[in-house]
Order: sequence, then structure tokens, then C-alpha cells
Amino acid sequence: MKRALISTYYKNNIEKLVSVLIENRYEIISTGNTAKYLESQGFEVVKVEDVTEFPEILNGRVKTLHPKIHGGILARDIEEDRKTLKQLNIKKIDFVYVNLYPFEEKLKENLDIKELIEYIDIGGPTLIRAAAKSFENTIILTDPEDMDLIIKNIEDLNYEIRRYLAAKAFNLTAHYDSIISSYFNNLLKIEFPKYITLPLKKKSELRYGENPHQKAVYYENTTEEGFFSNFEQLNGKELSYNNFKDIDVAWKIVNEFEEKVCCAIKHQTPCGVASGRDNLEAFKRVYECDPISIFGGIVAFNHKVTAETAKEMKKIFLEVIIAPEFEEEAVNILKKKKNLRILKVKEKPHQKFEYVSVDGGVLVQERDTKLFKSLKIVTEEPIAEYLMEDMIFAFKVVKHAKSNAIVVSKEKMAKGIGSGQPNRIWAAIDALDRAKDGVVLASDAFFPFNDVVKKAGEYKIKAIIQPGGSIRDEDSIKVAKELGISMVFTNMRHFKH
Repeated sequence: MKRALISTYYKNNIEKLVSVLIENRYEIISTGNTAKYLESQGFEVVKVEDVTEFPEILNGRVKTLHPKIHGGILARDIEEDRKTLKQLNIKKIDFVYVNLYPFEEKLKENLDIKELIEYIDIGGPTLIRAAAKSFENTIILTDPEDMDLIIKNIEDLNYEIRRYLAAKAFNLTAHYDSIISSYFNNLLKIEFPKYITLPLKKKSELRYGENPHQKAVYYENTTEEGFFSNFEQLNGKELSYNNFKDIDVAWKIVNEFEEKVCCAIKHQTPCGVASGRDNLEAFKRVYECDPISIFGGIVAFNHKVTAETAKEMKKIFLEVIIAPEFEEEAVNILKKKKNLRILKVKEKPHQKFEYVSVDGGVLVQERDTKLFKSLKIVTEEPIAEYLMEDMIFAFKVVKHAKSNAIVVSKEKMAKGIGSGQPNRIWAAIDALDRAKDGVVLASDAFFPFNDVVKKAGEYKIKAIIQPGGSIRDEDSIKVAKELGISMVFTNMRHFKH
């Protein structure tokens, strides 16, 4: 007779599996509450303490950590191991089904550390790793979704199935440990530990990646919630890989502002950002910024979308509309476009770190959450309050445009955005030419030459905001003074590559 060890926190569908195991001449060994549950369902169970001849101790924290359990799991089908088992009166264990204490779920309940550590499973991961290492001789089941695979193939659980189940088992224990590791790192405020293990869990398969020939999946961080962890999709197709990236940028931009703001995104780059007395005005001004690029783009608001705004947006093709709230009528109007994705996003961005993969590694950095270190007027003339407000508005936008980045604004409307250029003067020309009548210019980094200031003068720019810090700062300041352009240094750059 074969033997199966079953020790689970979650008991769903366990009766079906046990019935099949018993029908196929497995003796069932079980622990604590699992044994009690199976007995209550009418199954005959051998308790672990009867196998080990040692009682459960420390309130059940030690029950399976015993040679008669792990010897039975780790023994191989070789003469030497068979002799050892016989000599020590250890019986082979052929099947193990374990799931783990719910540390991940309990983490979300904000328990104190003394309560939470009681949900760190020790025996479970040890059983899983032992059985997974011994997969050729011991079947390991960790995912209830694989029960049907076990039941269907119970008479021929071949090498391929065993190896597949072992891979899932190691994947589970690695994830489980990563959650615990992340908890302690966060508790101790260790930002860059020696080893990084991200507790990422598969949330959904995407239709494809950046292009149709690329596969893609969305994984969520199970210990650090962001706004993607808690959004509601009210309409439209499933989100694509590119949608996720564009939405991330759009929502971060509008949340830079307290005032009512709308922004439009195309290929992770803002093509229009504007404030307004209400969201209808804000949207109309965003549309004016760039009526071409907004087509097929992403639009985000930091305030409730009204029915009037929905009617206006319905006139053009958009991929995604994002807002913290929608009027019911607004949703009904937008739903007439069945593929239009409507997202109600409840959380503000609060991601701490950004991760970028490179071939052979990952780069990790703090998210850019600051705006400026200080505001220093480096030209002599005082700056009107409306110009200073417009400069800060433009600087918030340029922070999210791809470097080299220039934003030209008028009355809190980013009318010209030049980004992703290999040199700053090209970005400036793009932004100034698109804006035509801009009033202020913002740059994400300092000016290495005075050419941007000269070009700004040609377009009648009244004020420039930039980080400063170039060895040629005085050249730019001198030209600004000659052209009557006010200039402010922020002493903080915002490269976004």
C-alpha cells in the first residue's frame, strides 16, 4: 500500500482528492486540523504522531519535522535507501499535498509582528521542498487547480507530470519566502537589500506585448499595493501591455496637481496637459494642445468626469479614459463605444521603487516623487505670480516627458511638448513650434548652451524654468537678461529615459 501525507490550511475540494487516493490503495496520513476535518468527513486517517511516535509540540508548530516523515519523503528507490528505511522502521511516503499558512492574506490585516509571525509556515515549506526535490519518487501537490490533473492520471503519474508539479512547488515556496522577506525589509526600511526577491503573482495573461508577436503577462506585487491593485474597469476590452504602461504615466501626471487637470498620453508621452474650471474645459484645452496625437490615446482626469465631458470625448477615438469617479450618465454615454476602456482608479500613486530590466539584470531606483529643491530667480527682474504658477505647472509636466524634454505652456496649458530627442535644442524647437504662442518654457535638465534661450526669445517666451547646474549657466542667464526673459532654477533635474 502507498502512503499520502496531507496537511493543508485550506480544505477546499480535499474530499474528492482523498476519495480517489483511497480508491487507489493510498493510506492517508494527516496532521492536526486536517486530520480532524477528514475524520469528520468519514475518512480513516493515520495521525502524524502515530507515525513519528512523537507528539505535536509547541502548539502544533512542530509536528512533521521528523526523520520518519522526511526520511519517507526523501528516500530514493535504490538499495541503500531501502536498507536504511527498513533498519530504522521508516515507511516510504509516495504523495504529499500541502498548502501554506496564509501569511500573504494576514499581511493585509495590519497585524502586529507578534501576531503575524505566527502565520509564517515552517513545516509546510520544508515538506514541499523535500517532496519536490524527491519528485521522481514522491508526488508533490501544492495547487488545488492541479487536483484534476492528479485524479485524471492517478494510475500513471509519469515523470513529466511529477516534474511539472515539482516546478510549481519550488515556485510557490520561493514566492512565499519573498513575501516574508519583503515584509521584514519594509519593516526595517531596508531599501536596497543584498538580495532582492519581488513577491510577484500572476494576475492576468495579456493578449500580447508591445507587438503582436511578443507574449506578455501582468504580475501584481502582493505586498505593496499600487493603483493597479485597486482599480475598477467599467467598460471595454481587457487592458493591453501598452495600455498598462500608458495608464501608469497618465495617472501619475494628473496626480501631480491639486487643481482640476486633464492629460492625454500617447506612447507613454504626454501630448497635452491642461487645467480648467471644470473637466469639460480641461479636456477641451487638452484637445487643443494636440488634436492629432490625442487620437487613439489615453485620457486621464484627477476629478469626477461629467456627462457633458463624456459627450465631448465620445466625438473622438480614445483607447482608455481614467478618473477617480464618473457620473452614472457619463458612463452610460461612454459605454456606447463597447471597446473603450473606462477605468475608475481609487488610489493615488504610491509606488516606492521602479524596476527596469536589462539583459542579465535589473536596475532599481526610487520613484521620482519630488519636484524641486528650491526656486531661485537668477535674472534680476521680479516674476509675476501668474508666470510663476505657469512655470511650476509646466515643470510638473516636463517631469513626465521623455528626456530630452521641453514643455511650453500658456495659462496652465501645455501647448507644446518636445521629448525624446538626442539634443535639447531639437526638443525646444518641437515644443516652441507646436505651441506657437507659448508664454513659459520648462526644461527637465540644464542648458549646456544658450541656444535654447535664444530660440525661446524668437518665440516671445517670457519665462524659463530649468534645473540649472551647467558650467555654462552664466551664458544662458546673460542671454535671458538681454532678451527680457525671466529665468528660475529648481536645482533638481528630472531625466526620464
